[in-house]
Amino acid sequence: MKRKHQKTLELIYSRPVSANIKWRDIETLLIELGAELSEREGSRIGVRLFGDIRVFHRPHPSPDTDKGAVAAIREWLKRNEVTP
Repeated sequence: MKRKHQKTLELIYSRPVSANIKWRDIETLLIELGAELSEREGSRIGVRLFGDIRVFHRPHPSPDTDKGAVAAIREWLKRNEVTP
């Protein structure tokens, strides 16, 4: 895994939950892990990974991911044994 993706993963697992992770960085990390992304209605994005599909809302106008989405992604990764 590239250093940039490793850094994003570390930010996802940081405590307290970080509120300044760029959504684009999370998307590229998920793609690195093998995810398939699909556009949904509005600013929603479908993520197929680990044999599961999750739908997230792309943040706007700010590029930063909200804390709830970061926490949800962390739990999803943790359940599938992806850790920093």
